Amino acid sequence: MPQVFYLPDRIGVEVEEGDFLLDASKAADIPHTHVCGGAGRCSTCRVAIVDGADNCGKPNATERSIAHQLHFAPSIRLACQTQILGDVTVRRLAIDGEDLELINAQIKGKVQPETIGQEKNVAILFADLRGFTSLSEELLPYDVIYLLNRYFRRMGEAIERHGGIINNYMGDGLMALFGVGSNDRAAEGAVRAGLDMMAAMERLNPYIETLYGQNLKIGVGIHYGDVVIGEVGAIDNAKLTAIGDAVNLASRIESANKALGTTLLISETTYEQVKELVSVKAVFQVKLKGKSGEYPLYEVDGIDPPREVEPVARISDKSDRKPSLWRKIRQLFIRVWKAFRRLLESGKS
Repeated sequence: MPQVFYLPDRIGVEVEEGDFLLDASKAADIPHTHVCGGAGRCSTCRVAIVDGADNCGKPNATERSIAHQLHFAPSIRLACQTQILGDVTVRRLAIDGEDLELINAQIKGKVQPETIGQEKNVAILFADLRGFTSLSEELLPYDVIYLLNRYFRRMGEAIERHGGIINNYMGDGLMALFGVGSNDRAAEGAVRAGLDMMAAMERLNPYIETLYGQNLKIGVGIHYGDVVIGEVGAIDNAKLTAIGDAVNLASRIESANKALGTTLLISETTYEQVKELVSVKAVFQVKLKGKSGEYPLYEVDGIDPPREVEPVARISDKSDRKPSLWRKIRQLFIRVWKAFRRLLESGKS
């Protein structure tokens, strides 16, 4: 007989093949939350499949509808709708009243579906404003905030233009993520944004010099790797963030710019994603703070223009092209001229 192992209860239950996860937990007196009574209308009985996903029946129409509405990851299933076909390990996701509050807030749209963490490959970009701390000591509080907001606006435009989102602000630094919605060409988008940010800083510097008599520089570090994406914070103020060693590595790469005298550095995994597109000025073997060994970092100073998309209805055969108005006029003129010449030749004869 199949067995279901429930977490965090650490209870194993033998069931008949074809039984439902919720029925099995109820029979074993496991306090499995099911507000709607197991009718597939509330999603509070949701579980995470830890092991044995192939031993679960495929989602039916009811479950597919809720999963689509709430953007469930494939590992999240409704216990009341999931049949057991073999051994499986699951984790209940509504353990107490606070969990229920979070689930209800998600259902009502008060929090985003990304609240439940998902592993994903993304490009992480860190940027830091060089020289701003010393400059800010000479400025009035109003000017400090005014200059920062102007700077962040320009950087934000460059990041959004290439498909990124600013995830966090840290003083005069920022962290941006690329590939949260779709990781298609995430690394390329991050590198294009980094170069765009450098150009935006150059355009902003004459303004800063006019007002404050100084030029500022930025340092940008990019890493492409696996992170946990999810919303973190109070229900009414939760923010999407990325957690994992890849985030720490991206931050260390950005910091390396200061010692190397560079502006834009990318990791090897990022380079592998964009090597056919970028031009590299130098490659450094660097020991990063808090990391063992040396890491190759690539100083990028250019990237190929985006590939142009061919028109869908492109006409390749000249014979298929419709004549333009000018061609029609030209053809008419030739016919009239030929008729006039024939008239002249007949008059001479």
